[in-house]
Amino acid sequence: MTISFKGRDERTESGPCSVSVAVVFHSGYGHTLRQAEAVAAGAASVAGVDSLLMSIERSDDIWQHLLSADAIIFGAPTYMGGASASFKQFQDASSSKVMAEGYLWKDKIGAGFTNSGAQAGDKLSTLIQLALFAAQHGMHWVNLDLPPANNSSTASRNDLNRLGFWLGAAAQSNVDESPDTAPPRTDLATAHHLGQRVAKVARQMKTGAMALAGDV
Repeated sequence: MTISFKGRDERTESGPCSVSVAVVFHSGYGHTLRQAEAVAAGAASVAGVDSLLMSIERSDDIWQHLLSADAIIFGAPTYMGGASASFKQFQDASSSKVMAEGYLWKDKIGAGFTNSGAQAGDKLSTLIQLALFAAQHGMHWVNLDLPPANNSSTASRNDLNRLGFWLGAAAQSNVDESPDTAPPRTDLATAHHLGQRVAKVARQMKTGAMALAGDV
């Protein structure tokens, strides 16, 4: 599955700055897919940014798409305290598909998200795994930039980042609910925020690089 989300056009004083954000993910039961869709929509909500949603199992030419992206957001469900086996296979494949030709993802923007059935579910372990994966490729990791929520008597489970993660976006899906109702709207809004934040950072980086190149 490959879905393109088209952002709004924007022109700056130096001309058009088109930015591409790839959201690459694995979803075992459809819950992480819902989260991935929210991330991709968040990225596309930023002017001048287009996002591409790609399942690691159903996307053609995935490596070429990732090579041309300015930012890559990785997503996987948390199973047994880490990313799913399918996503780990994708990570391992990047050694021959990407690293064999050099650091082809070097200086791209990276970020991550994960979902599990439990409130905590050792999701931090998966986010750390994703961040290390990005570091191995020489990427620049972007955090969630949201304070922890739902942690006081006046707070609500409807607050963004209700699960209290910093490294990336986390979601929780009740194991007896289908993707039609889980993860909850708040977790999808948090995922949307991550996509939007990554898109803004990627646009800033690309605009800055273009400006520097013009000064040479």
